Amino acid sequence: MVGLLLVTHNRIGYELLLTAKATLGDYPLPTRTLAVTADRDPDEALQKGKELIKELDQGDGVLILTDCYGSTPSNIATRLGNVAATAVVSGANLPMLIRILNYPDLQLSELVEKAVTGGRDGVVLVSQGEASPCQAEK
Repeated sequence: MVGLLLVTHNRIGYELLLTAKATLGDYPLPTRTLAVTADRDPDEALQKGKELIKELDQGDGVLILTDCYGSTPSNIATRLGNVAATAVVSGANLPMLIRILNYPDLQLSELVEKAVTGGRDGVVLVSQGEASPCQAEK
């Protein structure tokens, strides 16, 4: 089973997991979060991340999600992703996380694809502030 590590600003990863648990009832994958705060030493966070990866990797690898590409959490996640049997996906959001957790039996490469499609497909333009055709008819 693939492990899942969320490396995010502050408690974003924790809150995403908490919301996913409320939606799904449980985490079918081993999961951990690494909160990167403004006052946290990046090298200390990197070391903690390495420890979490060792804890999470049960032989099938670890999928690392991060919230904002190019940020400090993302840079830490990228460095953690240099370890064998890991993959890093940026842009973590709730649809991405729920998609991943719905496929706990997939291999790491397949979960990466589910993460990317789940995150991308979860972004939908709902309204542009203009009257919809249905509203204009009234």
